[in-house]
Amino acid sequence: MQFKLLVPTLLLASLALPAIAQAQGTVRGMERGAAQGERDAGPVGAVVGGAVGAVTGTVGGILGVDDRRRFHEYVVRERVPSYRYSDEVIVGATLPESGVTYYEVPADYHVTGYRYTYVNDHAVLVDPRTHRIVQIID
Repeated sequence: MQFKLLVPTLLLASLALPAIAQAQGTVRGMERGAAQGERDAGPVGAVVGGAVGAVTGTVGGILGVDDRRRFHEYVVRERVPSYRYSDEVIVGATLPESGVTYYEVPADYHVTGYRYTYVNDHAVLVDPRTHRIVQIID
């Protein structure tokens, strides 16, 4: 009975991994999940653990759970000025094109395609094309 479920699960996991791995914040989750799965259940566990770890990493956001505190501390150390935004700072809010300074995210955080800024004393990741907040880092 378990073997009948194992084959479809492995097939689904192997098909989902390439798409999941492209999302920001999932790579480390996938690596850790695969390593733990391999330790617990061998090669089959590595595939399943990688898929589960990737999904878990995605839940942590673009930056990833492990890097959030470190990135927030980095932004505070950089002493970038905080932009005063009159609306609520939430994911999906659109910041103005002018008046806000957007900064490159350092390469060691493995975040590409986004910039950061400091808004109402909150570090946020922003899509530079739309100026939408995609993640709040506190």
